[in-house]
Amino acid sequence: MRASLLVLFPAALLAGCVAGPDYHGPEGSIAQAPAAAAPFVAAQESDFVEAALPDKWWELYDDQRLDALVEEALAANADLRVADANLRQASAVLRQAEAGRRVTTTVSGGVELDREASTGYSLPGILGYDAGISAGLPLDLSGKIRRAIEASRADEEVVRAARDDTRVAVAAAVTRAYASVCAANYGLAANARVTKLLGETLDVTRRLQRAGRGTAFDVTRARTALEQSEAALPAYEAERQANLFLIATLLGKVPSQYPEDIANCDTLPVLSQPMPVGDGAALIRRRPDIRAAERQLAADTARIGVAMADLYPQVSLGGSAGLSGPFSDIGSGNSFGFSLGPLISWSFPDRTIVKAQIAAAGAQADADLASLDATVLGALRETETALNAYARGQDQVAAYRKARDSAAEAADQAEKLFRFGRADFLSVLDAQQSLATAETALASAETEAVDRQVDIFLALGGGWQGEGVSP
Repeated sequence: MRASLLVLFPAALLAGCVAGPDYHGPEGSIAQAPAAAAPFVAAQESDFVEAALPDKWWELYDDQRLDALVEEALAANADLRVADANLRQASAVLRQAEAGRRVTTTVSGGVELDREASTGYSLPGILGYDAGISAGLPLDLSGKIRRAIEASRADEEVVRAARDDTRVAVAAAVTRAYASVCAANYGLAANARVTKLLGETLDVTRRLQRAGRGTAFDVTRARTALEQSEAALPAYEAERQANLFLIATLLGKVPSQYPEDIANCDTLPVLSQPMPVGDGAALIRRRPDIRAAERQLAADTARIGVAMADLYPQVSLGGSAGLSGPFSDIGSGNSFGFSLGPLISWSFPDRTIVKAQIAAAGAQADADLASLDATVLGALRETETALNAYARGQDQVAAYRKARDSAAEAADQAEKLFRFGRADFLSVLDAQQSLATAETALASAETEAVDRQVDIFLALGGGWQGEGVSP
């Protein structure tokens, strides 16, 4: 009895002690700084409101076809399938770690034939048997298993955040590609208007030449302007087709299976309201990459405890029962045996090695904290930059629209003056080329504005909160 108490005494001293620091969140990180949680500096423009970003931000465009494309991509995208498989794998690793604190059992059995060499007989010997069962329950007094489970659970959350980040990227990619298809057709339409105008000018120039009021040089210049305008058309068509192929692959289909019903979309997606962007605090809570960085810090903090647990013995409660002996004695009391009691295993640590492992784990946690700070700073910078770029882009669109209207008015005036003989053909051609340039610039600026909207939504990190594929 006294011997058993002596064995249990060290274990009792360890009871309730868990090696390593408890994780209490990223204390002292930039994510907790008041300045990081403040409203965005660049969101003071009238284009934005400090309201919560909806989970399905693409629905702000009030475009049912776009909504359907994004939902289809979130259900079938190949990258998301990879991310979902990675999450299932991480969940399996977590279950494996949790199984480490459960009872383990071992069943054994065997038959053997023994004969002593000194008997001098050729008899087969004595036929014996051995059968038993043993069970062990780790007490985890040092907390090594508990810390390992904490690390695995945080690892799973890191992978989950990566899956959510992929959802954000897929939703943004589909929206951007859809907008690019519409923008290419919009550019084609704008260029077609200019091409039509230049074609009409060429016809007038030819008639004037035949009437003796123009020259072959005037006709050549008019034809050159028309051909230059027509030369821009293939680039728009190539851009449209490239994005149709991209949409198909984002939907998990081969490029030739692109949705043909959107191939002729020529209206740019328009937001139905000012952009809701929230504030820094909402951004930090929402961005999956920030969550992944914070969970990585939690995982590696738990691994400090795993390393520290090697300084202490591992204690488990075990028991075994079995039957053994010759078959002639089977069933007798002498053939049965059992054992029950605590088991202590301790590979007496080389403290230098263990302390080095603890120091390495601590350094990794410090690196994770720095990485978290860098991720938060990067997210805030990306958002501020995207907001400012969009606001300045809107100013640019307004300026280009005024320039286009002025150029259209000037082209109309130049054509009338030319027909009445009060201006030369070069003035008409210059005015029309200015209109073509203004039309193209406006179409490009309006297209870029939609692209910058997607940049903002991507920086805000929305789109993963909806129901996704179950792990």
